[in-house]
Amino acid sequence: MYAYIYIGIFRAVIRFTYSLFFRAIDRSKNVIVVGNSNKAIKLFTDLSQSKWIGYHAIGLFSFNIDFDKTNFHGGIQDAIEKIQTGDIRKVYIVIDQYNMKQVESLLEVLADSTCSAVIIPDLFSYDFLYSRVEDINGTPVIPLFDSRIDGINHFLKRIEDIVIGSLILMLISPILLIVSVAIKVNSSGPVFFKQIRYGLNGKPILVYKFRTMKVMENGAVVKQAVKDDPRVTKVGKFLRRTSLDELPQFFNVILGNMSIVGPRPHAVAHNEEYRKLIPGYMLRHKVKPGITGLAQIRGWRGETDTLDKMERRIECDLEYIRTWSIWLDIRIIFLTIFHGFIHKAAY
Repeated sequence: MYAYIYIGIFRAVIRFTYSLFFRAIDRSKNVIVVGNSNKAIKLFTDLSQSKWIGYHAIGLFSFNIDFDKTNFHGGIQDAIEKIQTGDIRKVYIVIDQYNMKQVESLLEVLADSTCSAVIIPDLFSYDFLYSRVEDINGTPVIPLFDSRIDGINHFLKRIEDIVIGSLILMLISPILLIVSVAIKVNSSGPVFFKQIRYGLNGKPILVYKFRTMKVMENGAVVKQAVKDDPRVTKVGKFLRRTSLDELPQFFNVILGNMSIVGPRPHAVAHNEEYRKLIPGYMLRHKVKPGITGLAQIRGWRGETDTLDKMERRIECDLEYIRTWSIWLDIRIIFLTIFHGFIHKAAY
């Protein structure tokens, strides 16, 4: 508790010191924001709260002639008049595809002033996963929809999968044998079954599982398992409840078409359905599917009988891709071992 108090006091002292510093050297900057979107409104609010670093946000202006007077202080012409007074040090311009011509006109005005200009593309209202600035022979470019699990990180994750996957397979080999015998004794049919799922970059892969049902599906229409589903065998019910039916997927990990940690592979029919309903859904296939993942340890597993449940699961998947690290994988693995296997949503 005292630590939080000390941190709060320390931050207050730092901000006060910065404020005195900028006042002493007369470096307080009058800035304005020009844009139409919620991104522009948020930026103006953030700048208004940043006086301690020398910013004095004095106006939010819209590109539109007919603007919302509750949020904006004026239109584009008002912004130009403000700039031409010479009192503005910096202009933040939030651009989108609809105001490019107005942006060009504004930049011409700024070129004839002493103002600095900062361009903020409203593209960043979208979730672009892992983005950064690169340089191609002097031309700055911003890759979008990239994954952190690329290049050397892809190699490190593959090493992680081979080492940990091989170790786990050795440890669970007695369990695999016992479960195989139980399935054969309980019902007729094969011990394992294969399902077509989307893998890395949306390529189809075969995923192995222990058979838990009397009838399995791979068709265009998938009927999810529901509570007290008559298709589920007695052994299968236990396997699904404890996630032991997923253990054969460690063979997929060794083969290289799955990872231990990653977004769970969904039925092909679900992919085709939800990619039309959830923006960014297919971005989860920027990495290999996993046996467990961030969504699973947060409780988003089992039947996704509503769009909201699937959206929450996808949010977790994209957060995992955006923030991936070896340590995050290890944390997810340990949390899965300690409380992630048995879950009331699985049946």
